[in-house]
Amino acid sequence: MSSPRPSDASALGTLYSHHSGWLHQWLGRRFGSSFNAADVADLTHDTFLRLILKPRTFSGPGDARAFLCTVARGLCIDQWRRRQIERAWLETLAAQPEYHEPSAEHRVMILDALFQIDRMLGKLAARPRQAFLMTQVHGLTYREIAVELGVSERMIKKYMADAMLQCMLLEAGLLDAGEG
Repeated sequence: MSSPRPSDASALGTLYSHHSGWLHQWLGRRFGSSFNAADVADLTHDTFLRLILKPRTFSGPGDARAFLCTVARGLCIDQWRRRQIERAWLETLAAQPEYHEPSAEHRVMILDALFQIDRMLGKLAARPRQAFLMTQVHGLTYREIAVELGVSERMIKKYMADAMLQCMLLEAGLLDAGEG
């Protein structure tokens, strides 16, 4: 990543100094029951980090605040989804007959893979996502899925092609980590 031009850094610094306190308070009031103070600080920081990664200009303070709220809201949703995935994984692990606590490194690797899969699935329309999960999780055949979804087997093949394309993009590192 190239360094921002001095004027860009100055503009970002000004934007940060004028709006970071406000954004922190807004996040705390709006989502304080879901996040602790450290989470709110991280979300504030990450919101401005998005501006470093994808700089933009604003027509005024209201435009800047609207943008910051939109980005922060999206980051909150991402955080909730990550927590839901982590909670589901831990519940699944705890339900196994012989539960063995994975190492911290292994846990991070598994959760990262689950977050990436969730992001990939989020890019699919409902039917392709459902077909993909029915094959991969439930082990159903294309014919069984077609009957279940009330579509042709050929349509299931199209859905699976869409899902496999997303899997290949994920594997190749071509899915935008910021989207989701």
